[in-house]
Amino acid sequence: MTTPSDWITVGALADGFAPAAFILPNLADLNGKTFTLHFANGWQIEHRFEADALHWHAADGHSSGSAAYRATSVRPGLYLVDFIKHEASQAWSISLVLDTATSSFTAVIGRMPRREHTEEGLYSRALAGKALTSVEVDFLHGSLDQPWQPGHCPHAPTQELTGLRNLYRYSPSEVYEHIYLNDQFYAWQCIKGVEQGLCDTDRCHYYKIADQLYLFVWREKIIPTLGLVLIDLQQHRSDGKIFGYADASFTELSNFPVSSYCQVLNRTEYPDA
Repeated sequence: MTTPSDWITVGALADGFAPAAFILPNLADLNGKTFTLHFANGWQIEHRFEADALHWHAADGHSSGSAAYRATSVRPGLYLVDFIKHEASQAWSISLVLDTATSSFTAVIGRMPRREHTEEGLYSRALAGKALTSVEVDFLHGSLDQPWQPGHCPHAPTQELTGLRNLYRYSPSEVYEHIYLNDQFYAWQCIKGVEQGLCDTDRCHYYKIADQLYLFVWREKIIPTLGLVLIDLQQHRSDGKIFGYADASFTELSNFPVSSYCQVLNRTEYPDA
């Protein structure tokens, strides 16, 4: 059991989650398929899937490459594709929610901070008007295999999770609780596992993908961490990943899958002020 001061690296967290983890299978459904992603910002990027690699190429030439990827599905016709893009001596976390039912997608692009940014004190960041977390993330939307038109992607920010208290079992040994406080912050605590006894309140983002299906992204401020999961309240399952530095050297990244069986504990509804 940890004490409240026993913060661990993302690499150590990955080791703790690994034994008997409730991971969804890496699907072969996309093998041999090609999608052209038409972004609302004007990008057009072809993504070609093979058994062991994803190849991408932007029509304007600003980005191209290949990477190993993970593809999972919590509902028919909906895929979560996750990979790390290395370009220009920089690594980005790329997560794509490919919604074939609506021919749309959401892309989540994350980046870890440089070491010097992690060493800024929270007090200094707060006084400077900066976000307390130094982890960066962008959300981009678009359409699949057809030109973008405004409103084509139905994935939208939501407050439907606000007030929900949810329990997540990632493995027989790893159990966490989330409390979704408002549209910008949530609280978490480790009930059981390698972070047992630890808790915090962190910046987060919510998107509704479909009925009772949500994309939830969080950015931690103590240990630089980007977490991303699809939460299916119908199936009582979640699936996603956690991304960060593997150790204190800031030279190696860890990007590991997390899936859970989830359970709603209660929902808080506040009376009108």
